[in-house]
Amino acid sequence: MSGASTWHDIILATLKANDVKLVVYVPDRVFTPLIKAIHEDKFFTTFPATREEEALGIATGAWMGGLRGAVLMQTSGFGTIPNALASLVVPSQIPALIFVSERGTLGEFNLGQAMVCKTMRPVLDSIAVDNHTITRIDELGFIVDRSIKQAVATQAPVTFILSPLLTGGKVFAA
Repeated sequence: MSGASTWHDIILATLKANDVKLVVYVPDRVFTPLIKAIHEDKFFTTFPATREEEALGIATGAWMGGLRGAVLMQTSGFGTIPNALASLVVPSQIPALIFVSERGTLGEFNLGQAMVCKTMRPVLDSIAVDNHTITRIDELGFIVDRSIKQAVATQAPVTFILSPLLTGGKVFAA
Protein backbone atom coordinates (compact mmCIF):
# COMPACT_ATOMS: atom_id res chain seq x y z
CA MET A 1 0.00 0.00 0.00
CA SER A 2 3.01 2.27 -0.32
CA GLY A 3 2.45 5.52 -2.15
CA ALA A 4 -1.19 5.80 -1.08
CA SER A 5 -1.80 9.02 0.82
CA THR A 6 -5.56 9.46 1.17
CA TRP A 7 -8.04 7.18 2.91
CA HIS A 8 -9.63 6.24 -0.42
CA ASP A 9 -6.25 5.54 -2.07
CA ILE A 10 -5.34 3.24 0.83
CA ILE A 11 -8.61 1.31 0.59
CA LEU A 12 -8.27 1.01 -3.19
CA ALA A 13 -4.71 -0.31 -2.91
CA THR A 14 -5.64 -2.70 -0.09
CA LEU A 15 -8.58 -4.15 -2.02
CA LYS A 16 -6.31 -4.73 -5.03
CA ALA A 17 -3.58 -6.29 -2.88
CA ASN A 18 -6.17 -8.75 -1.55
CA ASP A 19 -7.65 -9.57 -4.98
CA VAL A 20 -11.03 -8.01 -4.19
CA LYS A 21 -12.25 -7.33 -7.72
CA LEU A 22 -15.96 -6.63 -7.24
CA VAL A 23 -17.24 -3.53 -5.47
CA VAL A 24 -20.99 -2.99 -5.17
CA TYR A 25 -22.25 0.18 -3.58
CA VAL A 26 -25.23 2.31 -2.77
CA PRO A 27 -24.27 5.86 -3.81
CA ASP A 28 -22.94 7.94 -0.95
CA ARG A 29 -21.32 11.37 -0.96
CA VAL A 30 -18.58 10.38 1.51
CA PHE A 31 -17.54 7.41 -0.65
CA THR A 32 -17.56 9.47 -3.88
CA PRO A 33 -13.75 9.68 -4.24
CA LEU A 34 -13.38 5.92 -3.66
CA ILE A 35 -16.25 5.06 -6.00
CA LYS A 36 -14.81 7.31 -8.71
CA ALA A 37 -11.33 5.77 -8.34
CA ILE A 38 -12.70 2.22 -8.47
CA HIS A 39 -14.72 3.00 -11.60
CA GLU A 40 -11.58 4.39 -13.25
CA ASP A 41 -9.45 1.32 -12.41
CA LYS A 42 -9.89 -1.55 -14.89
CA PHE A 43 -8.92 -4.05 -12.17
CA PHE A 44 -12.37 -3.65 -10.61
CA THR A 45 -15.89 -4.48 -11.63
CA THR A 46 -18.15 -2.01 -9.89
CA PHE A 47 -21.70 -0.81 -10.07
CA PRO A 48 -24.39 0.73 -7.89
CA ALA A 49 -27.16 -1.23 -6.23
CA THR A 50 -30.59 0.10 -5.40
CA ARG A 51 -30.49 -1.12 -1.80
CA GLU A 52 -27.87 -2.28 0.66
CA GLU A 53 -29.26 -5.80 1.07
CA GLU A 54 -29.16 -6.14 -2.73
CA ALA A 55 -25.48 -5.13 -2.71
CA LEU A 56 -24.77 -7.65 0.04
CA GLY A 57 -26.61 -10.37 -1.90
CA ILE A 58 -24.55 -9.63 -5.01
CA ALA A 59 -21.29 -9.81 -3.05
CA THR A 60 -22.45 -13.07 -1.45
CA GLY A 61 -23.24 -14.60 -4.85
CA ALA A 62 -19.89 -13.42 -6.18
CA TRP A 63 -18.08 -15.20 -3.34
CA MET A 64 -20.02 -18.39 -4.05
CA GLY A 65 -18.89 -18.02 -7.68
CA GLY A 66 -15.23 -17.61 -6.70
CA LEU A 67 -14.93 -13.81 -6.78
CA ARG A 68 -14.05 -11.61 -3.82
CA GLY A 69 -16.31 -8.62 -3.35
CA ALA A 70 -16.88 -5.63 -1.12
CA VAL A 71 -19.92 -3.51 -0.34
CA LEU A 72 -19.98 0.25 0.32
CA MET A 73 -22.85 1.95 2.15
CA GLN A 74 -23.60 4.72 4.63
CA THR A 75 -24.80 4.24 8.20
CA SER A 76 -28.53 4.54 7.54
CA GLY A 77 -28.27 1.86 4.86
CA PHE A 78 -26.81 -0.53 7.40
CA GLY A 79 -30.25 -0.58 9.01
CA THR A 80 -31.57 -2.63 6.09
CA ILE A 81 -29.03 -5.50 6.23
CA PRO A 82 -29.15 -7.24 9.64
CA ASN A 83 -31.55 -9.91 8.36
CA ALA A 84 -29.35 -10.63 5.32
CA LEU A 85 -26.31 -10.84 7.57
CA ALA A 86 -27.96 -13.08 10.20
CA SER A 87 -29.85 -15.39 7.82
CA LEU A 88 -27.49 -15.60 4.81
CA VAL A 89 -23.97 -14.24 5.25
CA VAL A 90 -23.09 -15.50 8.73
CA PRO A 91 -24.58 -19.03 8.51
CA SER A 92 -23.24 -19.50 4.97
CA GLN A 93 -19.77 -18.43 6.13
CA ILE A 94 -19.38 -15.68 3.54
CA PRO A 95 -16.40 -13.35 4.09
CA ALA A 96 -18.41 -10.28 3.13
CA LEU A 97 -16.37 -7.08 3.29
CA ILE A 98 -18.66 -4.24 4.32
CA PHE A 99 -17.48 -0.63 4.36
CA VAL A 100 -19.75 1.87 6.10
CA SER A 101 -19.27 5.64 5.94
CA GLU A 102 -20.24 6.61 9.45
CA ARG A 103 -23.00 9.16 9.81
CA GLY A 104 -25.11 9.93 12.86
CA THR A 105 -22.35 11.44 14.93
CA LEU A 106 -20.27 14.62 15.19
CA GLY A 107 -22.97 17.17 14.44
CA GLU A 108 -25.36 14.95 12.47
CA PHE A 109 -28.75 16.55 11.82
CA ASN A 110 -30.54 13.46 10.46
CA LEU A 111 -32.31 11.51 13.21
CA GLY A 112 -32.40 8.33 11.08
CA GLN A 113 -28.63 8.38 10.70
CA ALA A 114 -28.16 9.00 14.42
CA MET A 115 -30.46 6.13 15.45
CA VAL A 116 -28.78 3.57 13.19
CA CYS A 117 -25.35 4.80 14.28
CA LYS A 118 -26.26 4.06 17.90
CA THR A 119 -27.48 0.54 17.12
CA MET A 120 -25.07 -0.58 14.37
CA ARG A 121 -22.21 -1.82 16.55
CA PRO A 122 -24.45 -3.66 19.06
CA VAL A 123 -26.25 -5.38 16.16
CA LEU A 124 -22.95 -6.45 14.58
CA ASP A 125 -21.69 -7.71 17.94
CA SER A 126 -24.92 -9.63 18.60
CA ILE A 127 -24.59 -11.61 15.36
CA ALA A 128 -20.83 -12.08 15.83
CA VAL A 129 -19.71 -9.95 12.88
CA ASP A 130 -16.27 -8.46 13.46
CA ASN A 131 -16.31 -4.71 13.14
CA HIS A 132 -13.67 -2.03 13.29
CA THR A 133 -14.25 1.69 13.64
CA ILE A 134 -11.35 3.36 11.90
CA THR A 135 -10.50 6.93 12.85
CA ARG A 136 -6.83 7.22 11.85
CA ILE A 137 -5.27 7.04 8.41
CA ASP A 138 -2.04 5.55 9.80
CA GLU A 139 -4.00 2.46 10.95
CA LEU A 140 -6.34 2.12 7.98
CA GLY A 141 -4.21 -0.02 5.65
CA PHE A 142 -3.15 -2.42 8.40
CA ILE A 143 -6.66 -2.91 9.78
CA VAL A 144 -8.29 -3.41 6.37
CA ASP A 145 -5.54 -5.67 5.04
CA ARG A 146 -5.36 -7.94 8.08
CA SER A 147 -9.13 -8.05 8.45
CA ILE A 148 -9.64 -9.08 4.83
CA LYS A 149 -7.09 -11.86 5.28
CA GLN A 150 -8.83 -13.00 8.48
CA ALA A 151 -12.30 -12.82 6.89
CA VAL A 152 -11.19 -15.05 4.02
CA ALA A 153 -9.28 -17.48 6.27
CA THR A 154 -12.14 -17.84 8.76
CA GLN A 155 -14.95 -17.43 6.21
CA ALA A 156 -16.61 -14.75 8.29
CA PRO A 157 -17.83 -11.24 7.39
CA VAL A 158 -16.20 -8.05 8.60
CA THR A 159 -17.47 -4.49 8.75
CA PHE A 160 -15.26 -1.42 8.50
CA ILE A 161 -16.89 1.67 9.97
CA LEU A 162 -15.08 4.67 8.55
CA SER A 163 -15.35 7.54 11.03
CA PRO A 164 -15.75 11.15 9.91
CA LEU A 165 -12.44 11.66 11.73
CA LEU A 166 -10.90 9.58 8.89
CA THR A 167 -12.99 10.59 5.88
CA GLY A 168 -13.97 14.14 6.75
CA GLY A 169 -17.58 12.96 6.74
CA LYS A 170 -20.43 14.65 4.97
CA VAL A 171 -20.24 18.42 4.78
CA PHE A 172 -23.45 19.99 6.05
CA ALA A 173 -24.88 23.30 4.90
CA ALA A 174 -24.55 26.10 7.42
